Amino acid sequence: MPFWTPEIHALRRPRLVRRQAIRRAIAGWFEAELFLEVETATLAVSPGNETHLHAFATARRGLDGGASPLHLVTSPEFALKKLLAAGESRIFEFARVFRNREAGPLNVHEFTMLEWYRAGETTERLIADVAALVSLAAETAGTRVFRWRGRSCDPRAPMERLTLVDAFARHAGIDLEAVLGDTALFAAAVRARGMRVAEDDGWSDLFSRVVAEAIEPKLGDGRVTILERYPLSEAALARPCPDDPRFADRFEVYACGIELANAFGELTDAAEQRRRFVADMDEKERVHGERYPLDEDFLAALALMPEAARIALGFDRLAMLATGADTVAEVQFAPLEGVS
Repeated sequence: MPFWTPEIHALRRPRLVRRQAIRRAIAGWFEAELFLEVETATLAVSPGNETHLHAFATARRGLDGGASPLHLVTSPEFALKKLLAAGESRIFEFARVFRNREAGPLNVHEFTMLEWYRAGETTERLIADVAALVSLAAETAGTRVFRWRGRSCDPRAPMERLTLVDAFARHAGIDLEAVLGDTALFAAAVRARGMRVAEDDGWSDLFSRVVAEAIEPKLGDGRVTILERYPLSEAALARPCPDDPRFADRFEVYACGIELANAFGELTDAAEQRRRFVADMDEKERVHGERYPLDEDFLAALALMPEAARIALGFDRLAMLATGADTVAEVQFAPLEGVS
């Protein structure tokens, strides 16, 4: 039955009320931390330039009938970084974002992303933020344990921290450092573990498959996991780790096998950022047959942007876990109908 029938809405409403309570509590936490809440546009020339993120396309019509291509954003990231360049230092946004080619219990075409930035601070501070906000969400919802599909997680327990090198060794039996940058060697290691390898798989394809199939399902079991120090090739907008440039200052957050957030220390080198974007769009064109334009204003703004740390958290997923829902659609007031 549709969500708008009184009977179904009455069943859904308790979780929706708790979702909004969590949102208010989080906004209050940021206000106490002296953050400014902002709102950015959902239309942009460039929706982002990551290989496997797919955007919705539209067009702006002029009075003369001419059309200029636009996209719905996959993240508010470029706009928020421009605000850092403009002089803001602590900002957050509950942004509506859009992802094409995604569907499932954890992935919908339109959802709420909570994104925040700390200028002049490090990813270590973001890890502390995550611990506080996950605990706050559970407390606000009256939840002691997150549960999802047979897994459980104590949102108040000290978080596990695991590097990608350790995760590959522990959960996949692969020496990640030994195969860095070597597609043939990596493919052989993946095959040896009984995992599928396609003829046209690149290094990043193999990396993503191992993470998705062998590592992610085991993360955030019992307590929240911080998965950190990604290979540099897997962090398009992150700066290198100062102690080892083979790896990026990036981490992801997991609970009950679900990715909740993605964070990194910001890359502010415009030339390097352009090089990465072009490489990713070349790969997108090879794999998916399309590419998105670069945001030239964003690249120009990098010259003014301070050192900063950024994190994007899937608010619907956090609300889902905190309220005991099975899908993100259950904690959306008006989920998209007629789409599966």
